[in-house]
Amino acid sequence: MNIRRAAFNLLLGSLIVTSAACRGNGTSVTTGALFEEMAALDVLARFPDPPYRTVQFSSFDRLSRTPGGPGWFANADGFGGEPIPNFEATLKAPSGEGPGEYLMADVPGPGAVVRLWTAGISGRVRLFLDDMKRPLYDGEAEPFFRRPYDVFPEIREIDRTRFGATVYQRDASYAPIPFAKRLRLVWTGKLDEIHFYHIQVRKFAAGTPVVTFRPNDIAAFKGTIDRVTLALADPDSRPVSPSAKPARALDVALGPGEKKEALRLDGPAALEGFWLRVEADNIDAALRQTILHIICDGFPRGQVQCPVGDFFGAAPGINPYSSLPFSVRADGRMTCRFVMPFAESLHLIFENLGGQAVRLTGEAVPGAFAWDERSMHFRTGWRVGHDLIASGDAVQDLTFLLARGKGAYVGTTSILLNPAVVPTSWGNWWGEGDEKVFVDDDAVPSIFGTGSEDFYNYSWSSPDIFFFPYCGQPRNDGPGNRGFVTNFRWHVLDRIPFAASIDFRMELNSHERTPGLSYARTAYYYARPGTIDDLEDIKPDDVRELRLPDSWQPAARFGARDSVFYPAEDILPERSDTVLREGRLWAGGRLLVWTPRQAGERKKLRIHVDAPGKTAIQITAALTPDSGTLSAWLDEPTAGGPAKPLGIDLFDPFRTLLRTFSLEPLELTPGEHALVLEYTGAGHGISRPEIGLDFIWVQKVGGRP
Repeated sequence: MNIRRAAFNLLLGSLIVTSAACRGNGTSVTTGALFEEMAALDVLARFPDPPYRTVQFSSFDRLSRTPGGPGWFANADGFGGEPIPNFEATLKAPSGEGPGEYLMADVPGPGAVVRLWTAGISGRVRLFLDDMKRPLYDGEAEPFFRRPYDVFPEIREIDRTRFGATVYQRDASYAPIPFAKRLRLVWTGKLDEIHFYHIQVRKFAAGTPVVTFRPNDIAAFKGTIDRVTLALADPDSRPVSPSAKPARALDVALGPGEKKEALRLDGPAALEGFWLRVEADNIDAALRQTILHIICDGFPRGQVQCPVGDFFGAAPGINPYSSLPFSVRADGRMTCRFVMPFAESLHLIFENLGGQAVRLTGEAVPGAFAWDERSMHFRTGWRVGHDLIASGDAVQDLTFLLARGKGAYVGTTSILLNPAVVPTSWGNWWGEGDEKVFVDDDAVPSIFGTGSEDFYNYSWSSPDIFFFPYCGQPRNDGPGNRGFVTNFRWHVLDRIPFAASIDFRMELNSHERTPGLSYARTAYYYARPGTIDDLEDIKPDDVRELRLPDSWQPAARFGARDSVFYPAEDILPERSDTVLREGRLWAGGRLLVWTPRQAGERKKLRIHVDAPGKTAIQITAALTPDSGTLSAWLDEPTAGGPAKPLGIDLFDPFRTLLRTFSLEPLELTPGEHALVLEYTGAGHGISRPEIGLDFIWVQKVGGRP
């Protein structure tokens, strides 16, 4: 099946001819032009004209001033009560218990806000553009950071549901706000209250014509906004090949240690997209141990050198998701839509560093491309650290990319094996660390973040599976953030140009000291010929097969403190219709699997409460493609019925996950209690539904802080 769809060409034709402002012919940068860039991947392949720098204002800890020095890993970044206010300046000190006034950003124009993010922010903000005496916005801070266009009545002119799922992405907004002369954002609030924020800004070269945002832009550019949000909402249907050249088949069989060319193209031209499927006895191992090389214009080393699964941003294994440049389907089809231009030649090569036979099939779409002085090669920087020690007491900066030359940074992934044993996000969280991006002659980072999940557009170490056009978490085994975890973010509207160099780092900072962590990271970028980096060839040990520890037991620390854990099989007296399933994901290496025959069947698990007081009963269970739903409550129903049964849906169409479900805390008496589970049904097509129970825990709540 060809990856181009002619019908969508008609719908999105105007996106293929990208705005003149983005092409650099002197036309003004407008709100509409910035929207067009949001879905125009071909624009990324040329160095920006007009040129700009991407900078970020954030609530990072102001003790982090000297790279590598005291305070460099300080982490008071928006919770409240920081030793130094998390702002550019104090404009008006608080009086008594009242709020103060603080400067978030003051940027001389021309420029544009291209990303906003918050995990939560109290207080109010005032937005001034250019010479405004009265603010364009004066109101609550959190709505502005999460959904800035919604604060203007003109938002009613567009499809708000689609806008909310494409321009607003998780906890971030990519709604552009251009300004010709100045941006000024002021926060009024109390420093001891929460105030997390990111403000990402393009700073254009002086003299760049920019038309300042006005709320009526939303209505004026309605047609453009609708076309862009349609493209972002369904990236798999967007046209991959504007040139409409025929696709070229890919079909390569590799024995252990073999390396073969799958495609050669002559230039000047571009590889405008391709898709692959991998066949092997052990797909997860093959996806990590089969290396993709893309070599352009006779260079001795591939501009792209990356494990196939990692390249598509969903490793390890097949974890379905859809984003603007990459998609992965449940059937194993992985699609790349990044445009890869070259002047003379392109070779697509696969190398098998594993011990099994592998076959790769797919299609590649070549297209026309006029190579010139702004054209750039597409590149990846992949590296991995095995047997790392993650620790909040010994934080370290991990390098994602160190390059010297001219280019633009366009994407990031983090792919981890996290063997932490605390079963809650508070305790097994790996990503407390900030991103730090030095560009060109930076003495301090142009981009300094507030946490790894904040960089990836979510908050509070959430274990959710989610994906949007520019960001996602397609894998997170659990419970909490334990196991294999994958995060991605694509920098499209917020790409990071560099004229001389880039140094991209992210801290490894975990809640608890965790030995044995594996952390692979991929940096995606475009660069002019002559750019060099610090990457080394991928070695077999780099791509060794990773496994969770043989057996683990949950630890009663951090968010799981004051808990007692019971393996489900140990507290279920009546074991009919159950089996034990072995696996490294499960505590103790075993999962109790109940296969009920009809809705209404029940199981009763015996739990023991040692002391009176408020107690939470928690169920850690498996989500699988064959799972059903159940209700859970404690003890037999009274005359008034069971106390607030908890409905639990364990179905996941594509993945096997471990998640915890909590009954509302109750005042319990000491002694034995019955946890009642009632099977309530399963989705259509599930012929043999199952309920997978790993462990039950009894946790005292409301005790010590």
